[in-house]
Amino acid sequence: MMDKFQTVLKIFQKQKTSLGFGLVALLTAGGEQIFSSVVFKCPCSGWNFSYGMVFLLVPALALLVLGYIMSNKTWKLFTGLCLRKSKCCHFKYFCACGVVFFQITTTAVVAPVSWIAVALLNGNYFECAVTGVNVSVFTNHLCDGKSPQCQDELYKFPCGRATHVPQSDSNDVLATIRAESQVLGWLLIASIMVFNLLLTCVARCNSPVSYLQLKFWRVYAQRESDLLEKYTADHAEKLAERNLKSFFQHTLPEPVTTPPNQAWEKISSLYRFSTRDHYYSILHKYVEMCHDPAEARDNRLSSVRSDGPDTATPAVLAFVDEGKMML
Repeated sequence: MMDKFQTVLKIFQKQKTSLGFGLVALLTAGGEQIFSSVVFKCPCSGWNFSYGMVFLLVPALALLVLGYIMSNKTWKLFTGLCLRKSKCCHFKYFCACGVVFFQITTTAVVAPVSWIAVALLNGNYFECAVTGVNVSVFTNHLCDGKSPQCQDELYKFPCGRATHVPQSDSNDVLATIRAESQVLGWLLIASIMVFNLLLTCVARCNSPVSYLQLKFWRVYAQRESDLLEKYTADHAEKLAERNLKSFFQHTLPEPVTTPPNQAWEKISSLYRFSTRDHYYSILHKYVEMCHDPAEARDNRLSSVRSDGPDTATPAVLAFVDEGKMML
C-alpha cells in the first residue's frame, strides 16, 4: 500500500505543473456553473447584451488579473522597476521585459480561457447577450423564416415571455444561439490547445540544453525554491528570536549574519541565460561569481546580469524564475 502511495506521489511531483493547471481549470469550470445556475438571471430587456457580456468577460478579466498577482515572476519583474528608469529606456531591456511578461501571460490566461470556454459550452451568457444585439443583419439571420414579430421580441426569448411569437419559433432561435455558442467554445478550446502545442514545440526546438539536462534543471529550480523558502523562514525566525531575547532580557544581541541589501537585490533580479557560463539560476550565478577571484577583479560583481548578446532567456527555461505561486 505504501509503495503504491509513493508511486502516486512521484507522479504528482513530476506532473505538478500540469496538474496545477488542470486544477485551476476545474475550479474555474465549477465556479462558472455556480454563477450560471445561482447568480445569473437574464433581465430580458435592453440590458441583455451588456448583462450577458459582463458575466462572460468580466470574471475572465478578474481571473487574468488574479493570475498576474499570484505569479512570482510578476513581482520579480516589477519590484523596483520605477527606480531603474535608465535601463527601461534601453530597447534590449524593454524587449526582455516584454518577453518575460508574455511568459507570465501564457500562464495567467489558463483560468480566464477556462471560464470563457465553459461559459460558451453552457450557453446561458451567450444566449442572453446575443438576444440583446440590435443589429439587423444578425437578427435577420436568427429570425429567418420565423414569425414577423420575432425580431421585436427577440430579447424576451431567454425568459419565455414572448407573447406574439410561437413557442416553437422561440425554441428554434434559442437552440441556434446555443449551438453557435457551443461551437465557439469548442473552437476556443481547440485553438488554445493547438497554440500551446506550437509554443511548446518552438520552445523545445530552440532549447539550448538537452532533454535530460532540462529535466535536471527543472528539478534543481524547484529544489532551490523550496530550500530558499525554508532557509528564509529559519533565518528570519532566528533573527526575530535574537531581537526579542535581547529586548526582554536587556542583553547585547548575538551576532547573526544577514545578507546585505545589495546581495538581496542581485539574487532578486530575473535570470538571464548565457552560453558562456551555464548557471542554473540567478542565485547559482551570484554564489559562483562571489567566490571567483577573477570575476571580482574584473568588477563583474557590480551586476549579476549578463550583458552579452545571449542575455535573452529561452522560452523553454521560463520555469527558472517561477518559484511558487504567491500573493
